[in-house]
Amino acid sequence: MGLISGVLLLPLAPARGVVWVAERLQDAAERELYDPGVIRAQLAALNHELDEGHIGLEEFEAEEERLLDRLYAAQTGPDTDDRR
Repeated sequence: MGLISGVLLLPLAPARGVVWVAERLQDAAERELYDPGVIRAQLAALNHELDEGHIGLEEFEAEEERLLDRLYAAQTGPDTDDRR
């Protein structure tokens, strides 16, 4: 970036900073969303909730399917999830 373009783009620096922070937050959220360890922990907690009677079978099955879809996407990559 040259001196003139740097000076002309200086007013946009706060916006670029906000975009950079938003991108970092999105990356962190996607890593957590597709972390197999997190998903397995959520599945275990879901099973515990069913065992304790806090949720019904229909709710359990719907949530389990959603979590298994995420686990599948985590193992194959989120862009190649063709089961939907």
